[in-house]
Amino acid sequence: MHERRGFYPEIEPWSTQMLPVGDGHEVYVEQSGNPDGIPVIFVHGGPGSGTSPRQRRVFDPERYRIVLFDQRMAGRSTPHASTTVAPDVWATNTTAHLVADMELIREQLGIGTWQVFGGSWGSFLALAYAQAHPDRVTALVLRGIFTLRRRELAWMYERGHLEHVYPDLWAEFVAPIPAERHGDLLLAYHELLFDPDPEVHLAPAQAWSGWEARIITVEPDDEGYRKAVEPRQALSFARIESHYFVHGGFVREGQLLQEAPRVAHIPTVIVQGRLDMCTPARTAFDLAERLPEADFVVVPDAGHAFSEPGTLDALVRATDRLAGRQGG
Repeated sequence: MHERRGFYPEIEPWSTQMLPVGDGHEVYVEQSGNPDGIPVIFVHGGPGSGTSPRQRRVFDPERYRIVLFDQRMAGRSTPHASTTVAPDVWATNTTAHLVADMELIREQLGIGTWQVFGGSWGSFLALAYAQAHPDRVTALVLRGIFTLRRRELAWMYERGHLEHVYPDLWAEFVAPIPAERHGDLLLAYHELLFDPDPEVHLAPAQAWSGWEARIITVEPDDEGYRKAVEPRQALSFARIESHYFVHGGFVREGQLLQEAPRVAHIPTVIVQGRLDMCTPARTAFDLAERLPEADFVVVPDAGHAFSEPGTLDALVRATDRLAGRQGG
C-alpha cells in the first residue's frame, strides 16, 4: 500500500480582499500559491463554515493559483450571520446568489477558467456552479457528496436514522426542542435559531453545530468540537445551514443529480468516505452512476472530514494528477 499523502506546507495569502457582491453583502476572497499557476477555487462546506488556512494546503503551491472565499454571511464575509440581519438580507443568500458570487470572483480576478474543488455542502455548490457555467470549469474535485435531497436531510435531522448510531449524541441534539416538536426538527430549530434573544438561540445553535462536529470524523476530534460550539461560530453555522435546509437548498428536489449529465464532459474526481455518517455514500454512488467517466474513490476507513488520512491522501493525489493533466 502506498504511503499516504498529507497536507502541503503552510502558506500565507499574497492577496486578500473584501469583494462587494451586491444586496448589501461583501465576501472575503484570498489568493495564495503561484500567481501564474492553474487557477482553482476551494468551495467550503456547511453552508456556513467559512474557510480555514489548511484548505490552501491540498494544492501544490508551485502549480496552483489557489482561491478561497467565505460565502455570504460566513467566515469573514459581512454581514455576519451571528448578527441581527434584516429578512431581506437573508432573502439574498440563496444558491443562485452564491453561484453568481463565484462568477463575479472569477471575473474580478481575471481568470478565464478554473478548477472547482468542493466538499460536503461545497460539493453541492461546486456542482451547482459547474452546471450553470460548464464552460468555465476545467475539472471538478468533489468530496463527501451532498445534493440536499429530502432523504439526505432526513438522515441527519429526523428521527429513526442516526439516533440508532449515536443515541447519546442524538439525545443532546434534540434536547433544546420540546418533545412535541421532535417530528419536525428542522422547522423547530429554525424558529429558535432566528429568535433575536441569545437566551433563546444560543443553546440550540451550540447543539446543532456540536452535533455535526461530533459525527464527521471516525475518531473523536475534541478541538474541532470546541471550535464548533464557540458562540459566534455556532450561531452563524447553525443559522446558515438551517436557512438553506428548510428551503431545500433553493433548488428542485433532486436537481443536481438530474442535471449531472451537463458536466459529464468535465474531468471529475469523486472522493467518498465509506464510514461517512454525515453525507452517506449512497449519494456519491448516485452521482458516480450519472458521471460514468469520473474517477470515483471510496476510502474504506474514512468518515466525512476532508482531513481524515485516507480522504486527504485521495484529494492531494487528485489535485496533483489534475495539475499534470492541465499542464500547469
